[in-house]
Amino acid sequence: MLYWLLYQELFPYFSYFRVFRYITFRTAFASLTALFLCLILGPWLIRHLREFQIGQYIREDGPQNHHKKAGTPTMGGILIVISFIVPTLLWADLSSPYVWILIFSTVCFSVIGFFDDYLKIRRRQNLGLTGRSKFLLQVLVSFLVGVFLLLLTAKGLYSTHVIVPFFKKFTPDLLIDAFLRHPYTYPLAFLFFFLFVILVIVGSSNAVNLTDGLDGLAAGLIIIAAGALTAMAYVTGHSSFARYLEIQYLPSVGEITIFGGAMVGASLGFLWYNAHPADLFMGDVGSLALGGAVGTIAVLIKQELLLPLVGGVFVAEALSVMLQVGSFKLRGKRVFRMAPLHHHFELLGWSESKVIIRFWIAGLVLALFALATLKLR
Repeated sequence: MLYWLLYQELFPYFSYFRVFRYITFRTAFASLTALFLCLILGPWLIRHLREFQIGQYIREDGPQNHHKKAGTPTMGGILIVISFIVPTLLWADLSSPYVWILIFSTVCFSVIGFFDDYLKIRRRQNLGLTGRSKFLLQVLVSFLVGVFLLLLTAKGLYSTHVIVPFFKKFTPDLLIDAFLRHPYTYPLAFLFFFLFVILVIVGSSNAVNLTDGLDGLAAGLIIIAAGALTAMAYVTGHSSFARYLEIQYLPSVGEITIFGGAMVGASLGFLWYNAHPADLFMGDVGSLALGGAVGTIAVLIKQELLLPLVGGVFVAEALSVMLQVGSFKLRGKRVFRMAPLHHHFELLGWSESKVIIRFWIAGLVLALFALATLKLR
C-alpha cells in the first residue's frame, strides 16, 4: 500500500520518493515496522490473554521444571503473524503473485494452529486437533500452493527446476524434463511435483512446531533461518547476483525479501516477550504459520534442497521425534531420554538457557554454511 502510494503515485511529483523503489530500503522499513508493531501490541495481547485465561497446558511427561510454566499466556503467534503480514502489505509490491502465495500459506497454517490451540484451551489439556486432522489440513494448504505454482509456471513466472547445492549445471526439472517428454507420464509427473511441494512445506511447518518447546528457542531459530532465506530471495530476484552465482533468476521473487525481512522483525519483537523466562508462548498458531512460511519461501526461491541446512536444528528436532517413535515401536527401546531433542539435553543436565543458546549457535553456523554454498558450486 505504502509502496503504491509513495512510489507509484507520488514519485512522478517528488523525485526523492525514488528511494521506495529499492527492495533493500523497503525490506529495512518492513523489518522495523514489524519489530515496533510487535513491541507495541505485545503488552496489550498479553493482558487480554490473561483476562480470558488463555494459558499454556504443559505435557505431564515433560521435564518437571516446565510445570511452573503452566498458565503462561499462549497463542502469541497471533502477534507474530499480524506483525509481519501488515508490514508486508504496507511495503511490498502487491502486484507480485509470490507475495500473495506467501500470505495465503501463512494465514492458512496460522488458522490450523489457532484451532489446535483453541481445542487445547477448551479441553484444558495438551490435546488439540488429532494428528491426522492437522496433517490433512496442512497437506491441503500445501497442495493449493502447488496449484498456484503450476499456474505461474504456465505463465512463465515460475520454474520447476531445482537448485542442487554444490552443483552449477545440474538443475533437474521436477516436472517438464523429467517426465513430460512422454504424454503417458503426465499423472506421475504432477504427482511427483505435488508430493515434493507438500513434503517441503508440511515438513517445515511440523519441524518448527516440534522445536517450539523452550522459551525463545523456535523464535530465535526462525530469525536465523528467515534471515538466510531473505538473503537468498534477494539474490534470486537480482539479475546481476543471480548471474554471478549462477542460480535461477526469477524477476518478481525479489519482493519475497520484504516478507522475509518483516518475519525477522516480527520474530525479534516476539522474542522480547518470549525470552526465558517467557511472558508469552507462540503456540501452534505461531509455530505452524512460521514453519509453513519458511517452507513456502524455500519452494518459491528454488532452495528446497538447501532448506534442511538452513533449518538444520529444526530438522534435527523432527528427526529425533521420528527416531524415538520408530525405535520404541520396533524395538521397545528409546534412543533419547526424551524427544524432541531439546528435552533430551535438558534431562542430561543442561539448563534451559544453555540449551537455547547452544541450539541458536548451531542454527547460525548451519545457516551461514548454507549461504556459503551459493558460491561453493
